[in-house]
Amino acid sequence: LLFNDRESRMTGMTKALLAASITLVMAGCTSVQVQPLERMSYLDTVCIERNEAVIVPGFLNVIQQGFSRNGLNTRVYDAPVPGYCEVVLKYTALRSWDYVTYLSHAELWLDDPYGDEIAYAQYHLIAKGGLGFSKYASVETKMNPVIDDLLVNY
Repeated sequence: LLFNDRESRMTGMTKALLAASITLVMAGCTSVQVQPLERMSYLDTVCIERNEAVIVPGFLNVIQQGFSRNGLNTRVYDAPVPGYCEVVLKYTALRSWDYVTYLSHAELWLDDPYGDEIAYAQYHLIAKGGLGFSKYASVETKMNPVIDDLLVNY
């Protein structure tokens, strides 16, 4: 009986560990880090440096709409930075594949005209979203809250 009881406990612990692992993998985790842009009375337009390496469909458009929604105009340019830019946004976005492609990582950097970082935001799917279905959400669904947090002072 002692052997069967011990074997039963090990099976129970194994099942609990397996269930916890499956739950963690199914849930996936999203990490969002934001250092918001401080309010600047003179800021009307943010220059966005086009990143040709980003192939996430609609990503730049989502950024532009997010800034507009928060009361800031945008102008997209190709490097180098034009002299009229007061604040410059640089970005990157990566996609992953699991039957279809989806946004798995994005970063936004806001710099002053001297190249010093003044704000930052990051969206990241830990373990590329695991088995959770939220990883398939649209770019808008993932990035709108991040942009709104970045521009909370506007």
